[in-house]
Parts: sequence; structure tokens; C-alpha cells
Amino acid sequence: MHYYLLGRSGLRVSRLALGTMNFGTAGFHAAYGKTEAEAEPIFRRYLEAGGNFIDTADFYTAGESERILGRLINSAGARDRLVLTSKFTNSTDPADPNAGGNGRKHMIRAVEASLRRLGTDYLDLYLLHTWDRITPVEEVVRTFDDLARAGKIRYAGLSDVPAWYAARAQSHAEAHGLTPMINLQLPYSLIARGIEPEFLPMAQSLGMGLTAWSPIAGGLLSGKYRRTADGLTGTGRLGGDGANGRPVGDRDWRVIDALDGVATELGRSMAQVAINWVATQPAVGSVIIGASSPDQVDGNVAALDFEIPRELRARLDAASAEPLPAPYSMFTPEYQSWIVSPGLDIGDKPAGYAPPVFNGTTGAAA
Repeated sequence: MHYYLLGRSGLRVSRLALGTMNFGTAGFHAAYGKTEAEAEPIFRRYLEAGGNFIDTADFYTAGESERILGRLINSAGARDRLVLTSKFTNSTDPADPNAGGNGRKHMIRAVEASLRRLGTDYLDLYLLHTWDRITPVEEVVRTFDDLARAGKIRYAGLSDVPAWYAARAQSHAEAHGLTPMINLQLPYSLIARGIEPEFLPMAQSLGMGLTAWSPIAGGLLSGKYRRTADGLTGTGRLGGDGANGRPVGDRDWRVIDALDGVATELGRSMAQVAINWVATQPAVGSVIIGASSPDQVDGNVAALDFEIPRELRARLDAASAEPLPAPYSMFTPEYQSWIVSPGLDIGDKPAGYAPPVFNGTTGAAA
């Protein structure tokens, strides 16, 4: 029942978002998809737990995810209380070059099609799904603004783009008084920490709340998989010798072993500790969880019910750390205390500089 503002906006979202990539049994995600009858109890349990942030995309299960969601939302009478998010970029018709990418023509057609499938007249948050490498960022930002002014969307954001592109989009929107980007959706987990040097400070600086997807690394951090002489073993969609098409290396197993130990000490599941770690990292506004059953929803929600003690968090950080490449290695406190400000303790502002923020329940500082 805790909600926070997403980025530099007034939009209140729950700390866990429900990902619906597995709602439906068609298209790209069919292998692990759920029928509508199987998806409904998952959706209902998430709402019962207080969740209000729903994530889908036109590409998920060839549009079935949106159709199923539309019917479930209508049946629950929950449209007004939900923050409904969809995304566009991936092709919906390979024969049509304008049925994919991030151009204005596809973007407008895509949002109209998503609205029809979802049975709603607006999206709370609309995201560019993936950088297409060629569409001018100014065209994307202007179209977002037109859709917001037309009432088709309430807020805009980006998913899986380079940091420079996100910074350019936000700066262009600010400079021209256009609809800003309030959200940046990226993969983030103990296994995948590559966004930390650039994306996290950029999101904090430019007012974009980060929503992290794949917090348990596609299931690798769930505890279902173990190392054997032949590689990876376990029951799940990873299977075989790799995770999402990549080999599982020594560092991955080092992270898994450390996570297993911390989870055991805390009396929690590995997945809960992995989700908690992501949810409490700087710049993260919400974590996108998937679920294959109502019980899994309950387990994921319980990931917010505890704190990871400092010494155990340090253990996880150390096991998952990777050497920073240049020039990021020059931006660390260690490097700068050596050569930029030797012998001095310099910060951007004193502790307590910002005024306290109070919640609406107890009056205590949030």
C-alpha cells in the first residue's frame, strides 16, 4: 500500500508493477503464455494486494495481452484506479515498413490500435519500446506531445534506449515546453548492473523514474536453477545451457551463490531478496514483476516486507560488482579523492538540505 511519484510527475504508482508479457498464448511469447482463465486470478491477486501499475505492449502475445487486459480491467471495474502502460515500436506487420519503428505514422496508428484492444480511450503512460536507431528524437517527442494534448495519453516515457537518447529526448521536451519523459524502463538485476554508471544518475538528474524489468534475470535468480557438471539444470523457461540466449558464466554463479546465502540468512526466497535489492536501488521507481500464478504474486509482493541489512547488501554488491570501464572508473569517490579533491570531503549539498516530505497517513517523513 505504498505509492510513490513516478519521476518528476504527480503520477502515483505502486512499487511493484505487474508485467503482462505472458497474458495470451499467441505470437512471440506463446511458449510461456497464459490463457485468459489462467491470467485472471493473477491479475485479481495483484489488485487485491494494492498494486495499481500495469505494464503491457502491442507486441506482447501478438496483441492478446492487451485484449485480455482490457476485458479483465472492465470486469473488475478498475480502469480509473489503474495506471495502465503500453508500448510501441516492434512490427505488427512485417510486410509494411511503417508498421514498426518509432516514426509518427506508426506511433499514432499503434496507440489507436492499443486503445481499441484495451477498450479504453486513454493510456496513463505510453512508452517507446525500443530505440529503432533512425527516427529523429524530435519527431518522437513531438508526437508524444500531440498524443497528450489530444487526450490519448497522460504521460510519456522510454524503454530500452541509449542514455544519450533519453537525455536528448528530455532536454528537447524541456527546451520546447513539450510533454516530458517521466519514465525509463530498463533491465536491472544483480546479474545485469550495466545501467548503473550512466542511466541511474541520468534518470535522477532529468526527472525520469526508472522501472526495472527482469529483476530476477529471467528466472536465473529465482532459485530454480543450479549448476551441474553439464551446466544449468532446473525446471523453467531458461533450461538448457543458457539464460535468454547467453551462457551462464562464473560471475553469474558467484552472484547466485551469494544470493542463496543471503536469502538463507534472512529466511526469504532468493527471488524475494533479488527483487528487494532492485526495488531499493537509487532512481528505481517501480519493479516490473511477472507471475505464473496468484501464489507467485503473493511471493513477489512479500519482497517488500523486509530490509536487507547493510552487511548483507554489501555482500550482494561485492559478488555482483564488475570493474568499471573508462571513463566511468574516473568518476568514483576513490578516484576523485585521490586526484580531484585529495584530502577533502566535498559533497553537492549538506545532509538535510532538502525539506522533509510527509506522507498522508502518519505525518512521518517518507
